[in-house]
Amino acid sequence: MACAVLTAAQAPPAAPAQGTPPGGGRGAGRAGGLAAGPQRPAIDPAVLERGQGLYSVHCASCHGSEARGGETGPNLLRSPVILEDQDGELLLPIVKSGRPERGMPARPDLTDSQIKDIAAVLRNLRTTGRDPGRNRPATIVVGDAAQGQTYFGATCAKCHSPTGDLKGLATKYPEPRTLQQVWLAGTAAGGRGAAPVAAPKTLITVTLPSGEVVKGEQARLDDFIVSLKLPDGSVRTIPRNGDVPKLEIQDPLQPHRALVPTYTDRDIHNLTAYLVTLK
Repeated sequence: MACAVLTAAQAPPAAPAQGTPPGGGRGAGRAGGLAAGPQRPAIDPAVLERGQGLYSVHCASCHGSEARGGETGPNLLRSPVILEDQDGELLLPIVKSGRPERGMPARPDLTDSQIKDIAAVLRNLRTTGRDPGRNRPATIVVGDAAQGQTYFGATCAKCHSPTGDLKGLATKYPEPRTLQQVWLAGTAAGGRGAAPVAAPKTLITVTLPSGEVVKGEQARLDDFIVSLKLPDGSVRTIPRNGDVPKLEIQDPLQPHRALVPTYTDRDIHNLTAYLVTLK
């Protein structure tokens, strides 16, 4: 929430402890700096830390690392959904079911608690129209590169190599913020200044009760249907009833997503400090 600095003589009466402050409508009180959206209690820093990691992996490639919009996703800073959301109740159905008509895939793999953590991060973003990027530190490279190399060897080296697939990574992504987003998500980051590289597709094999096998890219997946984009470009939608039909899901980014809850701030800082040396 942003508030104007007033002298003691100018200060208005104290705002009520609960509810939306008077005159807090859209566009009201620009001189007074009234915040958009209802008042909310402070958010637990642990929730914000979890939510930021989840947002970085699952959302930033479309909506940008600071939610200001990316290559395919809109700016979320002033989304009515985020402004009115209290505890993820408005965001949950959107994330679970997706918005295929707008290019947003369904994410039934995310739990309700994970989506609530993401919602908390989005609600916490500044919505006064100011660019949050102005408050960024001069550099995010504040970790220990040697410790980052040790972490890489223990956690990442089973799939990646600094002299193989990651050779020249810091040359390809010279901006450390973009590079950090790339490795957190396991794919190219969206947003301004990021390289427009397509994310790997999730492939699904469906085995119907009749024995027919259908393979394609995931277009939509929830508790009721699975929609596949077939090789000829058409989309086939198949009803689901529990474990019928049988699904085999190949998500190239699952190893990265599984690691997100395990990262500490120190891990992220140290690994980024190491990866920026891979010129």
